[in-house]
Amino acid sequence: MIDISTPAIAAVAAEAILLQRGGRTGGVLRWDAACNCWRWSDPLTGLLYNWPSAGAATRSTPPAMTATAATAGSLRLSESACALAACASGRLLLGQGKRLGMVELPAAGSVARTLQSQVLLTVDAAEPRTAISDGCTDRAGNFVFGTANTASDQRPIGSFYQYSQRHGLRRLALPVVVRATGIAFSADGARMLFVDGNRILHCTYDADRARVGNATTFAESDVAVGAAVIDSADCLWSIQGAELVRYDAGGAVLCRIALEGAAPVALAFGGDGLAHLLLLGHDGALYGLPSGLLDNATAGIADTLFDDMAPALQAVG
Repeated sequence: MIDISTPAIAAVAAEAILLQRGGRTGGVLRWDAACNCWRWSDPLTGLLYNWPSAGAATRSTPPAMTATAATAGSLRLSESACALAACASGRLLLGQGKRLGMVELPAAGSVARTLQSQVLLTVDAAEPRTAISDGCTDRAGNFVFGTANTASDQRPIGSFYQYSQRHGLRRLALPVVVRATGIAFSADGARMLFVDGNRILHCTYDADRARVGNATTFAESDVAVGAAVIDSADCLWSIQGAELVRYDAGGAVLCRIALEGAAPVALAFGGDGLAHLLLLGHDGALYGLPSGLLDNATAGIADTLFDDMAPALQAVG
């Protein structure tokens, strides 16, 4: 277990800054570099929100603090999303229930309408208890995601997959989990991290062949571990209850931030230079961190766009 009494570990308490109330519960939060905004979903209402980065914001001021509610927006989806990725074409790839789908974003100023997804595939169709629970692109532009057991039995039947247009759906040879979450990739893309309950695991990852190996424990926690993101120093930021925990590449704790006023469920770096870390609360609201909590050198790594321009897998008939 992690020894939080180690003197080298910095532990601070901070009041999360409310930036915008949106929705009733939190889902997934991602930075869309092409549209220069954060996007997040509300699984209860089926709404997809966006919050733009303000170019005039400084590093010590969360960028959304300089925006107004009028600059934010929301779109209604035909089915709520629990995972999303921006695509090379400008579309969005969504994990919706048991399906992966693609939506076209409306042009600025167009009449609002419900976004109907083009269904790409159904995952684990023979198992009614599972649904997509987390996902992100790897460094090569493939979408890697996992499923969760949504039934009351809470047996570990969730699995991990890689999807691309070139190769279709490929299952990753990883242990089954109750709920797949915390999926992230090292800066060089050769290592995948994921969560099983209160354990963070890591493994070798070959994006081209969709092969994983040597899955071992990266770190453990006394509470359930949630979403995660890798920063430009190859350090992992992990949500653990009401805390943010930052680990170095070897799994040693660098700092703990106990958050007051927010129970985070998702996080994403974004804004100018990817220097701002925003949080999505359990209540569906967007939060920022007070100034001074992030080191001046701390920044995120942009998500690789999902490669929906690649030649599609051809069926053999």
